[in-house]
Amino acid sequence: MTGMGVEVGAQAARSRALAVLRIRSRALAVALLPAAAAVVLIAGGTTGHISGGHWGVTRWIVTGVAVVVLLCAAGIALFVARARPAVSPTVQIAEDSAPDLYRMVRDLADRLDVPAPSAIALTPDCDSWLEDRTHRAQSPPAAESGDDTEGIRSLAGPRHGRLPVAPVLVIGSPFLWWMRVGELRAVLAPVVAGTGPSAHPDIAAARRFVRGLDAAVAVAAEPARGPLARTVLAGVGWVTRLLLRSCRGHAAEMERGVAAAAAERAQAVDYGVRIVAQEQVGLAYAGWDRLLTRVALPAWRMGRWPSRLDAGVVAALTELSRRDRLAEGFTSRLGERPACDLLEEPGVVDEAASLLAARLFHGGPAECGPDWAPVGWQEYPDEVVDRTWRTDAARLHRVLDALGVHVTTNPTTRDVDGPTLSRVLDHLTVTAADTNAAPAAPGGGRPERTGAAGPAADPADPTEPAADSTEAREHHDDEHEQHHHEGEDGDDGDRGGVGNGDGDEGTLGTERTATLAAGLSAELAREEAAAPVRGGGTEQTGPDRTLWDDGMLPLFPLQPPRSGREILADHVTAMICCAAMDTAGAIPGLDWLDGPTLLINGERAADLTPRVLTLIEDGDPTPLRSWLHHSGIRPEKPVRLV
Repeated sequence: MTGMGVEVGAQAARSRALAVLRIRSRALAVALLPAAAAVVLIAGGTTGHISGGHWGVTRWIVTGVAVVVLLCAAGIALFVARARPAVSPTVQIAEDSAPDLYRMVRDLADRLDVPAPSAIALTPDCDSWLEDRTHRAQSPPAAESGDDTEGIRSLAGPRHGRLPVAPVLVIGSPFLWWMRVGELRAVLAPVVAGTGPSAHPDIAAARRFVRGLDAAVAVAAEPARGPLARTVLAGVGWVTRLLLRSCRGHAAEMERGVAAAAAERAQAVDYGVRIVAQEQVGLAYAGWDRLLTRVALPAWRMGRWPSRLDAGVVAALTELSRRDRLAEGFTSRLGERPACDLLEEPGVVDEAASLLAARLFHGGPAECGPDWAPVGWQEYPDEVVDRTWRTDAARLHRVLDALGVHVTTNPTTRDVDGPTLSRVLDHLTVTAADTNAAPAAPGGGRPERTGAAGPAADPADPTEPAADSTEAREHHDDEHEQHHHEGEDGDDGDRGGVGNGDGDEGTLGTERTATLAAGLSAELAREEAAAPVRGGGTEQTGPDRTLWDDGMLPLFPLQPPRSGREILADHVTAMICCAAMDTAGAIPGLDWLDGPTLLINGERAADLTPRVLTLIEDGDPTPLRSWLHHSGIRPEKPVRLV
């Protein structure tokens, strides 16, 4: 039954491949049709069967059209042939650096009775696939000496000329660190089985034709310099797009047939283990996404890139297994041999994959430098978390200085040297004087308030009542606890990229609060504009040479831009964390699932976010002051900033 399914899928793929090749043949026939008509007219004139009258003029016109069409067809064919198809950015793995991994893949191909992949590469993503890299621009020549071991070696042994036609096996690097050896073999079985149908000449030719058209369309869409080049590329792009649209349906069905045949063939190998391993695929994807957005992204923004991201996935998923009762059974797997043991130097590979992840998801440079240095997990709290908070707090006080806000607006507190948390709290607090003096807002909404902050609650007495009634304050506290419950499990550091403040969720307490948020957004935009353009460095050569430039980075942005409200909340939180570290003995920490976190007396401060939102949205500092008093944090004391 399995053999019949494999045969049916392969036959469907071959029939669709022949349909694609027929479209190519029709395009060639259309290009040769004027030439055939010219040959007939010339032959008829030579033999005397077609002569006299207007036939001589017709013969020259048709011959001229045929020459023009042939030249255009030859130019388009050359353009398609020379267009470099897109290649996924990967980390190449030589056979001498992972002999056990190559041996496992070769044995798996033998069990499936399919050709072995030509090479193995890793990608910083939770996916695996086969990639054709047989284009001349992507296949390096073979080594001149048989003893040369540099570059990617073939699984099938040394070959003369270029690399073999078999595709490259691309494996997601998180799989190697989280999965066990048996699980990885089971997950790769359907992927490796795809080399069987891919080796068929018709399928390989159809794929090359479609990939060439796709690459030609991309090249033709690039902006050209001169009007002549734009005109030529417009014509080439129209023809290639027409051919690609004609092939699209058949090519999609061909790939479905190849996938169906590979899946049927792989059922004979580790089918039971594959069902269990698919659960680990989803778990690894969740842990990898959380690690990138919550842990790696703050470091990348500070000019540091974690050099052991894949090892961090294991720590994150282990922590998830400890927290989630449904994942308790996963911890028993940790006693088995991990798939990263198949590498000779897993640390070196992890570092290369981590650097590539930073380049793809953040747009970092291709090489290390003074402003782009690796950071280990042990140094992460001090070099990333502490610096991030103090940098954000310094930016907050610079904006306050630009707005003309005094060091303190509380007449009972004398001015102190250095930035304080009280300055921020007083500026964001809505007082009774502001409420009574503010005019009604249009539409019956929250009144607009202007002017400097009035007297605020004494920092030493967090129980002093605010302007709002106790009942209203409790209502706001309950509301924020409900709407921002997810924030308690979030990080206390940055959350996303820099935005312009549009589309804020929720409202800001006063007009000066909105002005502060806008000032922070503008300051961040200026800093990003003034920052040197990251990029450059020596790119890898060979099959793993990337086909994107620095202007396209990052290829996969992790998060949308932050709103002004989110930026203000992050900066206020950073100032609170700095005050906690300098006045209450708190320390920066790292949560594998939530990123930067504040540790007070060894425990995580997970209830800070809703109190900060209450301050910036309602102008009510009472919940936050109560939390500061309970935690032993003194907001009137100056803090150390960057």
